[in-house]
Amino acid sequence: MSQHADSIIRDAVIFTADRERLWAEAMAVADGRILHIGDLESVLRFAGEDTDVRSLEGRFLMPGIIDGHNHPALAGRTALFELSVSPAASYEEALETIREYAAGLAPGAWITGAGWGLHLLEVISTAEALAGLDEATAGHPMVLVDISRHNRWANTAAMMAAGVVPGEGVLVDERGVPTGVLFERAGLPVAYAAAREGGLTDEQERTAYRHSIGILHSYGITSFQDAAVTPELLAALHGLDAAGELDAWVVSSMMMNDEVLGAEIIGEPLLDLAEQYRSEHHRPDFVKLFLDGIPPARTAAMLEPYLEDAQHGCGYCGSTILSADELYQTLTVTSRRGLGAKIHSTGDAATRLILDTVQRLREEGHAFRCQIAHGQYVAPDDVPRFAELDVDADISPYIWYPGPLPEAIKMAVPEERAVRIHPNRDLIAAGALVSAGSDWPVSPVPNPWQALAGLVTRRDPTGEFPGALWPEQSLTVREAIEVFTINGARMLGIDDVTGSLEAGKSADFVVLDTNLFEVDPNEIGGAAPQETWFAGRRVFSR
Repeated sequence: MSQHADSIIRDAVIFTADRERLWAEAMAVADGRILHIGDLESVLRFAGEDTDVRSLEGRFLMPGIIDGHNHPALAGRTALFELSVSPAASYEEALETIREYAAGLAPGAWITGAGWGLHLLEVISTAEALAGLDEATAGHPMVLVDISRHNRWANTAAMMAAGVVPGEGVLVDERGVPTGVLFERAGLPVAYAAAREGGLTDEQERTAYRHSIGILHSYGITSFQDAAVTPELLAALHGLDAAGELDAWVVSSMMMNDEVLGAEIIGEPLLDLAEQYRSEHHRPDFVKLFLDGIPPARTAAMLEPYLEDAQHGCGYCGSTILSADELYQTLTVTSRRGLGAKIHSTGDAATRLILDTVQRLREEGHAFRCQIAHGQYVAPDDVPRFAELDVDADISPYIWYPGPLPEAIKMAVPEERAVRIHPNRDLIAAGALVSAGSDWPVSPVPNPWQALAGLVTRRDPTGEFPGALWPEQSLTVREAIEVFTINGARMLGIDDVTGSLEAGKSADFVVLDTNLFEVDPNEIGGAAPQETWFAGRRVFSR
């Protein structure tokens, strides 16, 4: 590393996220890395004749945000190549959007896309609603995933092409005929049928990623974990990095089972391919497992029963996708391959099964990293086990605060339980590593500032939904920033290069229009990055 800085930033209020020195006023950068950070006098010693010295005039600077759980390629694909339905749309509004989209397609072309809201479940689960959908699609086979990306809505033509018949996860009308609402893996045959008619080209996959990374930069995000990758996505990441176009640290998670996405190559065959796609900025270091579904669809595995409904009756608690033995065997393979595991779990019964299984593996000497993704519901007795077993909490503050999803949960879970979601304060107090992910495009936008505000206030930062959701679990501003920076880097295993502003690390940072420590916490959600830098290069400027 050069002893003369390429650039120096001075006169800034810098929060470093480095516990050894939380604050600084200047920073020197050389060859994309931090040469020195500290007081102005010590930093200016690294100035040379060609050093670009710039004053931030007192503005706030902090490490780049780490999104520990997202799906950028899915977001880019829907934005550029598919139909997007507003998650707030009514049935009639959704049909009009579909009708307009169908009118521009070639005869026989499939309609694929995403976005419909879970509030539509009851409305679209009828023969009449299916008839309306068939009319709107005008003969085109159609399958759309919901906002959670777990469930599908298909028309008659698509179900016929896929051979859908009544069975588990297929909602039927009073005559026993499928309505087009397909829960979890029941929707995979339709996804496969749509894929057979033509997926994206390699260049389109890279274009989708490139588009989404640009959006992430606009929110100050410089690192992320793609929470479910296929060979096509691994190749896209590798291709972007080879072309010098991957301006982010990316950790990918290879799917060991697939309940929702419709991937053709999963499990160990996918792991066998992954290493060839490792590059400077891309680390295929994790596997992804789906252990349960989501509470609104009653597919999350809970310790106590859901509210009774016509489909499930009294005393129904849901179930896990994998048995205890299947989870143990899969995590054993994961550990032996030197990989970490990201495990989707939203119900407290599923979370307990993970902790029980990890405890068994720890006792056998396995030292792999394990993330419980989402973990909305955690039994109080299980909270201290996260730290005891070195299991990370990959929380989802973008989608838990008062809003559409918690409201949908209240339709399936008794309200006194529905609102006790994400015990973040308890987890941190117990010593657990807590990081955060947007799950974008499950969250409509990957806005970390709104999510950070929600962690601190437990309120909807947009003000649309009133009230606070379990306010006793709020975090301090510093804790919330650490969740989105150094904690995320540790969870992903990239804290050797990013997550805090320290000498030797990548110069990944964001310049904000406001000092997060000085504003009213209710205003944090309105913070806006003025600049985003990755590896010493400005990748976004407002």
